Amino acid sequence: MKKFLYLLAAFLVFYFLPVDSARIQGAAIEALAMMHEYARQHVLLCLVPAFFIAGAISVFVSQQAVMRYLGASAKRWVAYTVAAVSGTILAVCSCTVLPLFAGIYKRGAGLGPASAFLYSGPAINVLAIILTARVLGVELGIARAVGAILFSVVIGVLMAFIFREEEAERSQAFAEMPVPEAVRPLWKTVAFMASMVVFLVFANWAAPKVPVGFWAAAYRVKWVVAGLALAATVLSVRAWFSRDERVEWYGSTWGYALQVLPLLFGGVLVAGFLLGRPGHEALIPSAWVAALVGGNSFFANFFASIVAAFMYFATLTEVPILQGLIGAGMGKGPALALLLAGPALSLPNMLVIRSIVGTRKTVVYVSLVVVLSTVAGMLFGAFFG
Repeated sequence: MKKFLYLLAAFLVFYFLPVDSARIQGAAIEALAMMHEYARQHVLLCLVPAFFIAGAISVFVSQQAVMRYLGASAKRWVAYTVAAVSGTILAVCSCTVLPLFAGIYKRGAGLGPASAFLYSGPAINVLAIILTARVLGVELGIARAVGAILFSVVIGVLMAFIFREEEAERSQAFAEMPVPEAVRPLWKTVAFMASMVVFLVFANWAAPKVPVGFWAAAYRVKWVVAGLALAATVLSVRAWFSRDERVEWYGSTWGYALQVLPLLFGGVLVAGFLLGRPGHEALIPSAWVAALVGGNSFFANFFASIVAAFMYFATLTEVPILQGLIGAGMGKGPALALLLAGPALSLPNMLVIRSIVGTRKTVVYVSLVVVLSTVAGMLFGAFFG
């Protein structure tokens, strides 16, 4: 019956869709253009390495190690520090972080630390925060940094508390699993994982607006570092891991890809159809958005958080988007709300999270991000608006 209702809804949508409308045609073009842009900019160098890292976590990283630092029984300050720092180092977008989140969660990480990692990866991006301060002002840059760090911990703690009974059962199930014997020194596994992370970070290192300083120097050597990291990954996996282990790794990687990609691509198409790319019109006119987020009212901040939560932001694109919206009259409070909710969430991101942790946990996680972003926006607007 559920499948029939889905088919019926899709049939009715396409049956009554006003395809001759210029707005609908433009939205369809935006959906395809956004999918094209996403496929070219984010799949090969972002998602594919992330899938391999997630597969390696599930095969080569012991559950005991994950549970020791990120499990429900780990010391809270250790678990949340590791989660936040890991996310900061990776500095990935809301979609690239998903297979990594799935990997540590299915390996035994507690819901709280895993949720903190899920938020911190896209939200605590050092380069994005620096760019925010330079382009949108120091006040907004500092507020974004402080808010993102606090949110990662608060959201994690609240998720762990709300679902504490389920997490206790899940933690017990992992604790009762047999402890496998170590087959290689820990430093080999760490070096192998680190080489993949270095490749992911440097292969996606964006060009800075000002071609001076550390970020510019790192950008100039990005392909050298990424190439060396890739070579280290290939050599280490051939030298230190057996053929059966490699086959299991490839299978796990493929499993994550099959789970994430269909939902991700579908979500990107829907987001593109509704909201379009930065600077392009889709089904929902951008003028409506700009008109609704002026001032510092509760509605303006809440609306900014909701729109940001469903819209897809590639890494660093939120800054030029906000620059245009602020120029069109967007308030400082809603601007911060968008910065805190947008990079960490998107419609594709929500669909995949639901497939990993279920509907209830996904709804609570999204609600926490939206509510906290709204409150932070209102407070910031009241003091600095």
